[in-house]
Amino acid sequence: MNELRDAANIDSATSIAAVREAFEREFERFARLAERGEALSLREIEEAGRELGELKARYTGRKSPLAALKKQIGRVAAEERAAFGQRVQRLEAELSERLEAAERALRDAGARKRIELERLDVTLPGRRPRRGHLHPITLLRQRMEDIFVAMGYAVEDGPEIETDFYNFDALNIPSAHPARSAQDTFYTTDGLALRTQTSPVQIHAMQRRRPPLRIIAPGKVFRRDTPDATHNPMFFQIEGLLVDRHATMAHLKGTIAEFVRRMFGPHTRTRFRPSYFPFTEPSAEVDYSCFVCDGRGCRVCKGAGWIELGGSGMVHPNVLRAVEIDPEEFSGFAFGLGIDRMCALMYGLDDIRLLYENDVRFLEQFA
Repeated sequence: MNELRDAANIDSATSIAAVREAFEREFERFARLAERGEALSLREIEEAGRELGELKARYTGRKSPLAALKKQIGRVAAEERAAFGQRVQRLEAELSERLEAAERALRDAGARKRIELERLDVTLPGRRPRRGHLHPITLLRQRMEDIFVAMGYAVEDGPEIETDFYNFDALNIPSAHPARSAQDTFYTTDGLALRTQTSPVQIHAMQRRRPPLRIIAPGKVFRRDTPDATHNPMFFQIEGLLVDRHATMAHLKGTIAEFVRRMFGPHTRTRFRPSYFPFTEPSAEVDYSCFVCDGRGCRVCKGAGWIELGGSGMVHPNVLRAVEIDPEEFSGFAFGLGIDRMCALMYGLDDIRLLYENDVRFLEQFA
């Protein structure tokens, strides 16, 4: 009987030693990692922490060797049971203490590493957000608006999709006119048209307000042009309108001449060439002397000394009648200027399509 008891005690002691030895072999790596915590990366520390948690579950969990030793306590001889239980408890306390110490060391090292990585030096200069700037067409449009506003004109805006009345009928463009052709204009499926000029804004303005009035209408317009260096299906223009008693062609010439002088300099000259527009009569194309060579001839004006500005003329009586203004009492003049081509000339661009490609390298030049 004594021999069986001694054998059981030896087996119990061996089991405790075996568990301790196995734990020591696996835990040794984590002990070294905990000591080297500062030298490890945050990723290595987090990975070691997860593996240490797995080791803890393996040796102290419900199916661990330690749990198996606890179950053996009841099978040990009564006189040795208390001593064996105490040894198991001491082993459990030792394993738990060492595991917690390693966990704490890795946790502290991870916290210090995060603080280091997330540290903010408040003495460093801030990073300024990159500021945008206005597009060259917008810059030129604002400059033109400022000039006309200083001359007493109000800025008007209107829809970019219009009915036949506003885009054609009210502008004295009859149904058989070539401008009504589907080859010349963009139409919607509902029969509406993208405005081919900002003249419809003038019709809206004359319907809302009675003369006298002075307005300019800047904005996008659309025509079925094949894109090339000087044409685009969408472009910007600015149109002006004055309606008053006794307005004459002389007032139109004076207005255009004053705008050109303020825009390009006091020595810039203008000239008018007869032309045709359905909504004005008489009509004229306007040129101005080249702002680069002062009319002597250069690359910008292609040696002519003159640059085309746009169209103009006296408002046709049919246009006034369409908005119920008596042409016997009132008269007026209108003009239209292309912003894109003027922008290309002023900034030395050889292709207006550059203005619409949204290439940041190009646009940064105008900051």
